[in-house]
Amino acid sequence: MAVADVPDGRTPLVLVAGWSGPVHRTALSLLGDGRVGTVVIHHDLGQLREGVVRRTVTTGSVEAPEVRTEILELAHGCVSCTLRHDLLPLLRRLHARSSVDRIVLELDHALEPEAVCWAIEHVPVVGVVGQLDGPAVRDVRVDAVVTCLDAGEWWLAATGDDDLDDDRTVAQVAVGQVAFADALVVDDDTGEPWLSHRLRAVLARLAPGAPISGTPDASALLPLIPADARRGRIFGTHAPLLRGGPPLHAEHGVSLVEFTARRPFHPGRLHEAIDVLLDGVVTARGRMWLATRSDVALWLESAGGGLRVASADRWLAAMTEDELAAADDERRAMAALGWDERFGDRDTSLVVLVHDADPDAVTRALDWALLTEWELADESAWSTWEDPFGEFHEDPCADPDPVGRIAGAGLGTEQRSADHRSAEHRNTNGETKR
Repeated sequence: MAVADVPDGRTPLVLVAGWSGPVHRTALSLLGDGRVGTVVIHHDLGQLREGVVRRTVTTGSVEAPEVRTEILELAHGCVSCTLRHDLLPLLRRLHARSSVDRIVLELDHALEPEAVCWAIEHVPVVGVVGQLDGPAVRDVRVDAVVTCLDAGEWWLAATGDDDLDDDRTVAQVAVGQVAFADALVVDDDTGEPWLSHRLRAVLARLAPGAPISGTPDASALLPLIPADARRGRIFGTHAPLLRGGPPLHAEHGVSLVEFTARRPFHPGRLHEAIDVLLDGVVTARGRMWLATRSDVALWLESAGGGLRVASADRWLAAMTEDELAAADDERRAMAALGWDERFGDRDTSLVVLVHDADPDAVTRALDWALLTEWELADESAWSTWEDPFGEFHEDPCADPDPVGRIAGAGLGTEQRSADHRSAEHRNTNGETKR
């Protein structure tokens, strides 16, 4: 039995996302699957900077939809405020209505479903009449994330380096929407067979196991989602990176590069080498051990020409006894299998998805950035090395994000990060240096 078929008293929730493609039609298609009580919610963030959000609630049927639109005025024009002050309370209120059996979120093209699912699980909702304060996950469960894309537009977005106005790149959004998907709606009528083949190879490695449809009919896709699909779950820094069994062989120039190491990176050399992840690479992600940061793992995530490095959680080897006692049992068990007497669980594990880069060149560049045997022996010198990886910054509207990977959507706070754009490196004050 699929997870989505298990009743637990919460209202099923389907997220439909996409930077391009038939997002609206796919979301509305769930009004026509014969399930009574479906509500489709959409927040148009096109005027968010002016503090205005247009919220649309659609019920009824595909043939005769009933649409109600409301203009919301927010004191702060940010995604975090939209989620906290309207979307999350709305989910809890809709759950309380006996007429609502399922909620469909048609996400704005700039929203990442991972950020929304994190907020549903973690951000407290207070002041909803008749309900205890707490996160929306008390009342709703994510049954599926469906991402839509137009092949040509998505490829340009995912491999480019265009910026959004909120410290993200278009590529980070487009790639993140696909990587978090349980199912995909793909319009790949590009007229260029090579692009269609290469795109399919990328999707098979970026969202392994996700069923793909060429028509915007979510009701036909949902039954095809595997029982062990992600369904909105947020995985930690130390979770396996190759979930779902993606193909490991090269196909149409597309391949996955796995890089692991049990010695730290030199901060200066890593800063030089990291540009290898920005040319001919769809995405790179994983945890890193930096010699100047012996207490915390760093999380790296890139897409197209944009890359972010941020502090994640503490290494087990750096934890106090109280912190260890509270650590996840599965993480402790996995760490014990490869525990090093000197460095404990510290390691680097990265996965790089390339489409026009030499996999061996990627591996060589990362190998070069590791400490040499001589440097590894002189641990007392590590703290004296210059560390170019960013500054602390804080979003006053933000909620804590312990994983440190969702800051672009306005949900992260107090993160040490470094953003990279092509050959230029920008610090958190907006200055640019080469």
